Amino acid sequence: MPTSTAIALIDGNNFYASCEAVLEPALLGRPLVVLSNNDGCIVSRSAEARRLGIAMGQPYFQVQRQLERLGVVVRSSNYALYADMSQRLMATLERWVEELEIYSIDEAFGLLPRPPGSDLTAWGLELRRAVQRELGLPVAVGLAPTKVLAKLANRLAKGQPAHGHVFDLGACSDPSAWLQQVAIEDVWGIGRRLARWCRLRGVAHALALRDMPSGELRQKCGVVGLRLQQELRGHRCLPLTLVPAPKQETCVSRSFSQPVRTAAELRQAVATYTVRAAEKLRRQRQRAGALSVFVRSNPFNGTSFYSNSATLTLALPSHDTAVLLAAALPLAEALFRPQHPLQKAGVLLLQLQGEELLQHHLLQPLPPEQQQRRAALMAAVDRLNRRYGRGTVQWAACGLQPPWAMRRDRLSRAATTRLEAIPRVLAQ
Repeated sequence: MPTSTAIALIDGNNFYASCEAVLEPALLGRPLVVLSNNDGCIVSRSAEARRLGIAMGQPYFQVQRQLERLGVVVRSSNYALYADMSQRLMATLERWVEELEIYSIDEAFGLLPRPPGSDLTAWGLELRRAVQRELGLPVAVGLAPTKVLAKLANRLAKGQPAHGHVFDLGACSDPSAWLQQVAIEDVWGIGRRLARWCRLRGVAHALALRDMPSGELRQKCGVVGLRLQQELRGHRCLPLTLVPAPKQETCVSRSFSQPVRTAAELRQAVATYTVRAAEKLRRQRQRAGALSVFVRSNPFNGTSFYSNSATLTLALPSHDTAVLLAAALPLAEALFRPQHPLQKAGVLLLQLQGEELLQHHLLQPLPPEQQQRRAALMAAVDRLNRRYGRGTVQWAACGLQPPWAMRRDRLSRAATTRLEAIPRVLAQ
């Protein structure tokens, strides 16, 4: 008999919090929350913290005393750790599926064969044990004929403890009862406004969306809505995206830990963000044809609000950090206003193109041979920073320990990416 295929959605449970517990096993079983940039809001919670009723997105300063009273462990966002653990997770998943689409830092769709009449729950449980054994990360696995149904199966896997965090919706002879348990707001692709439109028409769950008249849905959402409905009916309309589409823009921006009041501090911040954006460009194998710098003040500090931006088109598209810095720093100086302390700044790279498509011209700033040497220099800098940690080789324009840098008072070790953070074991 021919073998069909199934789609699995593998999702890391409480990913940021789980990564923290990997490096510090004493946190296992304890309530733990992870904070956003500048220790602002709660962006991840362990299962124990969820059970205490701690809400996602709450500002830390509002709940700090409550967290202390409940004995909740608090950590600042450790993005280097999360990115590295994500890469390890995806590398592990690739061995278990025929094709893999990396959907986000902690989610991936996988394609695998399904023998006729089979239940893939045992496969999902074995995958879950392998990830736990190799990485120490808990995951949930949802299996179904389509991506939308796999998303729903993953939600059911998390919401039903009896399923063991694995649920195969494709093994159900009639999934209608399960679809009825998923609220319309929890269906992948249904936003707030569309959910409200559905509720006004009595469409309150995934089953009702599947069975509603297609013409009415098409009139509201067009072909996108019809594809969603067909996916709910078990007809695959959304293929796996194995190669991400080229980016149209690349942005690096941050809020400052304290207001930036001098032009020198703004230059340092813009230089730091430009260096990071250039690294992203080279990793994406792209060049930028234009660069924009934007700044804004705090709209809630009682002073007049200031927001502005400036853009420069490059003579030749580039991913050379020096070229991008030469374009960004004068823009930063032009945007600075001493009477407006700044809360945030950012760098946006525009008109991106593949690095293999560079069009030379007679007035180019550097001859091709010198451009090749510059490219080799950038590659060497990137290799050193990947091997020994970001900032090992840094540009002087970024400054040393700037006071505006992101506040992370409760930062854990980056033991998987920095040599000095590797735990030491002393044997007697």
